[in-house]
Amino acid sequence: MPRKFLKRYLPEAHHVRKHRTLRRVFGELLHDPNLWHLNRRSAAGAMAVGLFCAFVPLPGQMLLAAALAILCRVNLPMSVGLVWITNPVTIPPVFYTTYRIGAWILGRHGEPPEFAPSLHWLMQEFGHVWQPLFLGSLVVGTLAAALGYLAVRALWRWHVLRERARRRVRHRRPAKRGATRGHAVASRDPH
Repeated sequence: MPRKFLKRYLPEAHHVRKHRTLRRVFGELLHDPNLWHLNRRSAAGAMAVGLFCAFVPLPGQMLLAAALAILCRVNLPMSVGLVWITNPVTIPPVFYTTYRIGAWILGRHGEPPEFAPSLHWLMQEFGHVWQPLFLGSLVVGTLAAALGYLAVRALWRWHVLRERARRRVRHRRPAKRGATRGHAVASRDPH
């Protein structure tokens, strides 16, 4: 999870600040340097914000993720980018699953109503599915956010410890070689 890997895929701050909608909605708040830092705390927080918002079954997930990133002062581009886990391809299976989880928690058994992409369906059937859908989405989003947060913290720490160990090994080898040479030279010196 190191900085170099993540920076390769995240947009630069000036590109995001130029985004018309974000600039109009958040204005000067986008100039907070904490929104652009990339460290263990900010990456883990951004993962939690992005994953939670990805499971919110409402339009405007990206704006919600940006608002929460600003509020929590975590990496903004990462938070907003993670919302795209739910995209036009993944939305049907994800929200069907969250609906089923919500229905199970509420004790509602049976199949959800057949989906038809029309305003008539939305007005007629949404009243039956919104409670399990929102509850399931809240539960799954919260669990995903918590697991994502812990995973990033653990992976980041593991990477840092691995790099420290590698550095120690690299620095130890030359010291041993130099010590052996010095020892060999010292043994030849009669004084």
